[in-house]
Amino acid sequence: MPASPLAPAWLSFPDDANALAPHIWSRRAERDASGELTIAGVRATELAERFGTPLYVVDEADARGRAEEVRSAFDAAFAAIGGSVKVYYAGKAFLCTEVARWATSAGLNIDVASGGELAVALAAGTDPARIGLHGNNKSLREIDRAVREGVGAIILDSLVEIERVAEAAERHGRVQAVRLRVNSGVHASTHEFLATAREDQKFGIPLAEVPQTVARIRAHASLRFLGLHSHIGSQIFEAGGFGEAAERLLRVHAVLLAGGEVPELNLGGGFGIAYVEHERPLPIAEIAQRMAATVAEHCAALGVPVPVVAIEPGRAIIGPSTATLYEVGTIKPVLVTDGDEPAVRTYVSVDGGMSDNVRPSLYGADYTVRLANRASDAEPALIRLAGKHCESGDIVVHADYLPGDVAPGDLVAVPATGAYCWALSSNYNYLARPAVVAVRDGAARVIVRGETEDDLLARDAGLHPVA
Repeated sequence: MPASPLAPAWLSFPDDANALAPHIWSRRAERDASGELTIAGVRATELAERFGTPLYVVDEADARGRAEEVRSAFDAAFAAIGGSVKVYYAGKAFLCTEVARWATSAGLNIDVASGGELAVALAAGTDPARIGLHGNNKSLREIDRAVREGVGAIILDSLVEIERVAEAAERHGRVQAVRLRVNSGVHASTHEFLATAREDQKFGIPLAEVPQTVARIRAHASLRFLGLHSHIGSQIFEAGGFGEAAERLLRVHAVLLAGGEVPELNLGGGFGIAYVEHERPLPIAEIAQRMAATVAEHCAALGVPVPVVAIEPGRAIIGPSTATLYEVGTIKPVLVTDGDEPAVRTYVSVDGGMSDNVRPSLYGADYTVRLANRASDAEPALIRLAGKHCESGDIVVHADYLPGDVAPGDLVAVPATGAYCWALSSNYNYLARPAVVAVRDGAARVIVRGETEDDLLARDAGLHPVA
């Protein structure tokens, strides 16, 4: 059967619609002898029966292993140039107490972007000195708590935050370590980066304003300036953008050294992962080596010591470790006649949608889907995996091939849903948010409890009046 004329150019007609591309799925996802999907030795049908669907399934050993691999790769790369690295897990990708513990046990610090994320990291027992607090509009309460708890670094995002953090540090009798977020003028996307003079965005300050801003920071005895911070984008497949940003920041870094210590340079995160088969991100070890080589080259040219380099991966650690299970509800073949020739697209609707994965609706993100409860020899059919929400844009997978005999009651699995799926989940249409289950060595356990309708009604003041 030929490829559907409705398929996007990047989507190849599959030789086997049951195959699991290993660079997309967690490392312990496979099909058993019967053709059923198993993750870390646990069958998809068992997971659905025990915990219901939709369900986020995290391969625990995979997530832990990726955290260790990132740390080891950057440690080795920067040790080779006489430097060292601080690796922060970017909690905004997905954070719960168990994941925070996995990250810290792998030697990572935790990066948080709100008071709520800070509360989770602290509840997990994270040493506050290993936490960095981000945010373009930190509340006075968030700043006060971060300083009071002894958070290791607060990333200043505007001039007004200098005074706010300094005042909180004075009030608590502390010297608070801070970084300064800057706009490097480099924006990196999946396959390319664009260097511009100045970015129009809500985060950070322009590089040209850094010297006078750092002077203001250093004027406060209650603040200790650690260095500059940059974040150039997300879902980055190459190292070029990081190199361009490092060069720009190091030129300013060298100037700042004349006025005092600048022990660190934070180059942010944004390392990409594969969501569909044709995507091939640069391996993390290679990114680490290229970043280290760039930093060494520019430090040598500027005649300055190699600073401690900080990075903030999130998606690259948790993203590939997780798949979402759904149950198929309805199948609807739709004849599309607005192309060169009429063609059928099959809408496969599932029991979740934009409430558990808003990225396809929000960003046009592409995903992969496979049958999970069985394998099939049926001819592949182009499908669109749709959610159950009252929105025409409620799509989970815009285009992929499933066996043509996919039917109501089947389970399907969407891989690479660990990052920005649960974190962006909602109760739209009053759907309860799914549970998150960790699987390891043939066993499964809940790490985030799924919501119930009682949970949704518990905050309704019409039923539970607020005094």
